[in-house]
Amino acid sequence: MNENTDSVPVDDAFPIVGVGASAGGLEALEQFLNGVPPKSGMAFVVVQHLDPTQPGMLPELLQRTTPMQVIQITDSLVIQPNCVYVIPPGHDLSLLHRTLFLLEPHAPRGLRLPIDFFFRSLADDLHEKSIGVVLSGMGSDGTIGLRAIKEKGGLVIVQDPASAKFDGMPRSAIDARLADIVAPAEDLPEKILAFARHLPVTTEPEPQIESGAENAFDKIVILLRARTGHDFSLYKKNTVNRRIERRMAIHQIERIATYVRFLQENPPELDLLFRELLIGVTNFFRDPAVWETLGDRVIPDLITASPDGTTLRAWVAGCSTGEEAFSLAIVFREALGNQSPAKQCTLQIYATDLDTDAIDQARMGYYPETIATDITEERLDRFFVKEEKGYRVRKEIREMVVFAPQNIIMDPPFTRLDLLSCRNLLIYLEPEIQRKLIPLFHYALNPGGVLILGTAESIGTFTDLFSSLDAKLRLYRKVQPPLPAPSVEFPTVFFPPTNGTVDPRPTQKPVVNLQSLADQVILQQYAPAAVLTSDTGDILYINGRTGRFLEPAAGKANWNIFAMARDGLRSELGGAFRHALLQEKPVALRGVRIVSEGVTVHTDVTIQKLTEPSPLKGLVLIVLADVPPTPEAPVRVRHTGRREEMLDLKERLRQSEEDLRITREEMQSSQEELKSTNEELQSTNEELQSTNEELTTSKEEMQSLNEELQTVNTELESRVADLSHVNDDMKNLLNSTNIATVFLDNQLNLRWYTAGMTKLVNLLPGDVGRPVTDIASDLFYPDLIRDAGEVLRTLIPVETEVTVRDGHRFSVHITPYRTLENRIDGVVITFADITAFRRLEQELSRARTYAEAIVATIREPLLVLDSEMHVVSANRSFFETFQVSQKEVEGRELSTLGDGEWDIPELQRLLGTILPENAVFSDLRVDHIFPTIGRRLMLLNARRIITEGGNTELILLAFEDVTDRVGADSP
Repeated sequence: MNENTDSVPVDDAFPIVGVGASAGGLEALEQFLNGVPPKSGMAFVVVQHLDPTQPGMLPELLQRTTPMQVIQITDSLVIQPNCVYVIPPGHDLSLLHRTLFLLEPHAPRGLRLPIDFFFRSLADDLHEKSIGVVLSGMGSDGTIGLRAIKEKGGLVIVQDPASAKFDGMPRSAIDARLADIVAPAEDLPEKILAFARHLPVTTEPEPQIESGAENAFDKIVILLRARTGHDFSLYKKNTVNRRIERRMAIHQIERIATYVRFLQENPPELDLLFRELLIGVTNFFRDPAVWETLGDRVIPDLITASPDGTTLRAWVAGCSTGEEAFSLAIVFREALGNQSPAKQCTLQIYATDLDTDAIDQARMGYYPETIATDITEERLDRFFVKEEKGYRVRKEIREMVVFAPQNIIMDPPFTRLDLLSCRNLLIYLEPEIQRKLIPLFHYALNPGGVLILGTAESIGTFTDLFSSLDAKLRLYRKVQPPLPAPSVEFPTVFFPPTNGTVDPRPTQKPVVNLQSLADQVILQQYAPAAVLTSDTGDILYINGRTGRFLEPAAGKANWNIFAMARDGLRSELGGAFRHALLQEKPVALRGVRIVSEGVTVHTDVTIQKLTEPSPLKGLVLIVLADVPPTPEAPVRVRHTGRREEMLDLKERLRQSEEDLRITREEMQSSQEELKSTNEELQSTNEELQSTNEELTTSKEEMQSLNEELQTVNTELESRVADLSHVNDDMKNLLNSTNIATVFLDNQLNLRWYTAGMTKLVNLLPGDVGRPVTDIASDLFYPDLIRDAGEVLRTLIPVETEVTVRDGHRFSVHITPYRTLENRIDGVVITFADITAFRRLEQELSRARTYAEAIVATIREPLLVLDSEMHVVSANRSFFETFQVSQKEVEGRELSTLGDGEWDIPELQRLLGTILPENAVFSDLRVDHIFPTIGRRLMLLNARRIITEGGNTELILLAFEDVTDRVGADSP
């Protein structure tokens, strides 16, 4: 046992290693634990496929291998470091707050996946301190659980398949591109210890790269961009840092600057880091409540609102290996089938991802058996085909989905969508990118289209673009935005600035809060009451008590400053307001006398057109401040009888005020007309802008359509290449069998044939499509058409033999031709050359006749016995010598013949050694008085004989009558 005392620091957050094993796993577990030091500072939880009906012996077996304490798990067991915990039979195992809980499995027999079940729980509880190890085993249990560990930043270790007794489980994890380390079982503990020593002692919610390493981080981003063409500076830095730290821990690198040099010297590590950043953790029907709502409410509403024959469009962004796209296709098929009355409607799904390897895997539509934990049996039977070690999505579902590589940040989006799913992708992107993508999603959707986000994502402040269908499940419906529509920044402008940082300026203007901005300006410059108006005098905001200066005008409510100004202020305000708008400088009115409810007050009025902040630009601020009255010289009134003159002056003053009022009204009317003209011009301008936007939109839609056509073309090229390979494989397979085969359609016209068929029938490529009766043949098979027609009618295969003119014989086998949809589309006729077989059969028959003739002419009695000592046959000499019939001998046991004269222990013993030991015996003396022939002395000889084909062994027993010879020789 390895006595290495290396260990990692032990604290309350020690790593927990989950170890999964199945067939052949005991040896691998012993090799693994033998390399773990007693004070490793870690806990090991062993999960194995065990027979639920048998007691668990694994703890006792493992305790012989390791000095650590091996414990069989009980319910609610708190994990301690430096211990090994073993799952008991007949249970599933879960982990919560470092406490193990036992659960009753859903089905004690059949497809159980206890390793996946525990690994998922381990990842959810420990995050980056979770470590998953997969050892020898059959099947694919553990793969889905390892994917969850990978998502949380944990370590995935797999036994080298070459060193495993059964490589099914290790191979499945490696094929899924999840393994961080692959090594023999005995070498794995050293790798785990090295990784654990580089883990942080305490868990931080936001891991940070070491101080002063921003430059090194930017260099890693540059190296990744140069290697892969993708810019990860737009991803959340904490997410990228976490993945970088993880790769550094695997390679035991302490400083990020050292890791940068390691990347430069080892380009394949850039590929591994790139795949690390693209870990797509998904499964079928993830978050079941979301899919239930989609199937019960959202998709049926889309189908109902669409006319017959409509093709709905959906986009699954960040589809990973395709589980979510196929889940959407399945839910749509189910919802469409539940429509009453039935409706003709289809769904075209575009599924995209940055990871080209994941896209290639998704196109295959093949998934391991472990998906049965996420999919109901009904869906498995209806939408999947069971294949060796897994399931394949049925053709009708695969044809609904087009997979293509796409960078959502830089590539154009799909448009005219009815449904857009982007789940658990935005959480990895910087907020600036999220604020650009949400309007882009709004642009891509049709009116009323549905947006699906992850449970940890939201639309943020864009509540004017989407209405909530289900806030908890993050389901949103597109609404038309209020004018003006928000600008949509298309992906081509998503490249970051040259300095490697993201422009912090918001791309969309925030909602203007007049109150807060006006208060800010007033408090900075003024203290008295104030009014904020538009350039036409419409009041937008009032601050302070303005009742002494303003009052609502009688009649229809009018919130214009000129209508609400009190006497004295109204006459002074108009000219000063226009003057302030023209010169864009403050205009001050000093000591304005205002009459309010019979009381005269003096007020200083300041009118200013605002130029900042930008949301208030163009508005007018009117500040009203009370001032004490200024002393005036007393007015001397001469009582000289000039009262009429004063009255006349008052009348003229009143008339002037009336003229001024009329002039002001006319001016306001002119302003209204000018405003109307301006609105017309603005409307015309908006129409021109709208036309320009429509042209821009059409151009963008054409660009998106072109992208879609290229995507479909790539998919079709891939499928054509696959079909070409399959066709080549099938052609080579059929030709290599040397069996002549011909394919006929339902009208018995030639469809295809193998190369071997040309030796029987003079076929040329131009004969394809001709009736088989028109083709010359050397076969003597006049019933070919009748037999082929009978197979088409009854679907029962026909077998017969035919002869060729040169004397060769062929076995003919006619079977129905079935398509993948189980439809009969002709017949398949195979011709197997059995000439040599028939010749051998004839030779064997002649040899058998020859041997029987020889045996029949031998004068000594002979018996042939089987392994149970029953008589298989006897020759004529035996019947004549002992005067018995064939019925009395054949089929009976030797010891029961006659009156038991052959029930001799020594004879039975010797016969029992003939077949097992290939023994023989000679001249065994038997002296017996037979009822029919009297006393006879016999010498018995026996040996083994092998029948034709070597499948049956028999015993040949010969009898030699030496009675007369012994009598003559006796004295």
